[in-house]
Amino acid sequence: MTVLSVENLTVHYGVIQALKGISFAVQEGEIFTLLGSNGAGKTTTLKAISGLLPKTGGTVIFRDKDITTTPSHTLPVLGLGHVPEGRRIFSGLSVADNLLLGAFHRNDRQGIKDDLESIYELFPRLRERRKQNAGSLSGGEQQMLAMGRGLMGRPKLLLLDEPSMGLAPILVQEIFEIIQEINRRGTTILLVEQNAHLALQVSHKACVLETGRIAMAGTAQEVASDQRIQQVYLGVG
Repeated sequence: MTVLSVENLTVHYGVIQALKGISFAVQEGEIFTLLGSNGAGKTTTLKAISGLLPKTGGTVIFRDKDITTTPSHTLPVLGLGHVPEGRRIFSGLSVADNLLLGAFHRNDRQGIKDDLESIYELFPRLRERRKQNAGSLSGGEQQMLAMGRGLMGRPKLLLLDEPSMGLAPILVQEIFEIIQEINRRGTTILLVEQNAHLALQVSHKACVLETGRIAMAGTAQEVASDQRIQQVYLGVG
């Protein structure tokens, strides 16, 4: 089943065209990665999909529903979650309250309680720090909190924007292991990530953006074995 279909998507920042008609599809159960250098349009793509940026052309279909013009705050109800670049946690609120805000659109109390327990199982450090203000957490813990908050909405598709940014290498490895576990538990993931090596190791499919266009797309193995991709993004050759 196609969970997300992006067709001829264009986005402008004033007179500058940031996305130039990109198209791709994400299938249920996949980890699909968008790769590319800074300014290629990766974060813009996620923001456009989740309604945080206006689109100037194209369509976005999510689970057979056209969400091209759907307001962003209604998308979690449909099953679309977004963990933005930079985490965007509420630093003055406790860890537990940040997580509960991820379930703002839900009213199934027992389900929320069960999911909170599931998040604490997935991220044991969040359980230990559940009463602390989120602003007192380390960078890695804040990333875990942002991901946990996103999962509290029970997304069918989770958009993850640069989850490893600014983290120590040992934490990067842990975050990617958690991403794989989230996927194994049934959540489809659209990932934007600068660490091309790790992203391609955990992904099923990938595409490479260059100045607002898709330069290459295929299975993660196909992308990883392409000679130019190896030279430009993987530091090989």
